Amino acid sequence: MIEKLDCHMHIWRLQRGDYDWLTPDLESIYRDFGIEGVWDEAQACGVRQVILVQAAASAAETDFLLHVAETDRRVAGVVGWVDFEADDAAEQITRRADNSDLLGVRPMIADLSDPLWILKEACAPALEALQGNGLVFDAHAHPDLVPVMTRLAARYPDLTIVLNHAGKPQIASSNLEAWRRDIDELARHENVSCKLSGLLTEAGARTDDAAIGEVVRHIGACFGPGRLLWGSDWPVLTMAGNYTGWAAQSERLVDQYYPGHAEAIFSGNAKRIYSRKAGV
Repeated sequence: MIEKLDCHMHIWRLQRGDYDWLTPDLESIYRDFGIEGVWDEAQACGVRQVILVQAAASAAETDFLLHVAETDRRVAGVVGWVDFEADDAAEQITRRADNSDLLGVRPMIADLSDPLWILKEACAPALEALQGNGLVFDAHAHPDLVPVMTRLAARYPDLTIVLNHAGKPQIASSNLEAWRRDIDELARHENVSCKLSGLLTEAGARTDDAAIGEVVRHIGACFGPGRLLWGSDWPVLTMAGNYTGWAAQSERLVDQYYPGHAEAIFSGNAKRIYSRKAGV
């Protein structure tokens, strides 16, 4: 059994009221989710710890996740949220960086109308504060935003960037040509790594090893196995599959394309990249 650190898990409580994207039409995930709802299954798959990633554009949700991390040893740390355009964004980030459970920050840029938002001068103090405090920038991106992340990586070469869900390639339609090219360009920047996560929800009916493997092979060819991190994207994962199935498929594909690198992809890389906390 390969020991795993799940670097991308969500939890939420609907009554908190700040999950703007989470609406009743998302029936299967429009309810409360906590770690206990998947832990037996995750543990059976070799998961020993998880990183909780923000799901709401609010400081209150980050506080909620940090409280869970403080009291639950299964949580290695938190990727939270900060208002990058706030006048005191840099001060907020520096203050929050005192909490070793905070490993990174993720603005929900894929939900914004301006694709170049993160490159605005108003966001510069926040990005510089992340860089200066050793926090990771988790890139919430879809395919059109991958080139924007390339510009960001070039502008801030000392900022650690982790691309979420491989940039959400359009697996279902097999429309991958532009994504392949853009991922190759992004990966040329050594400060960027890539999560092997969230692929099933982009795959439609094409969830077989051949279709998913096409993506896994390309991100590994571009980033190398030393810059790939495994995550589940649970509970969003449940809209397309289950934890056990995704973990098993990931193991098969990693064994196929990157023999000898399973420990790094499933845990070691995440421990190194999100390295502020001794337990990670």
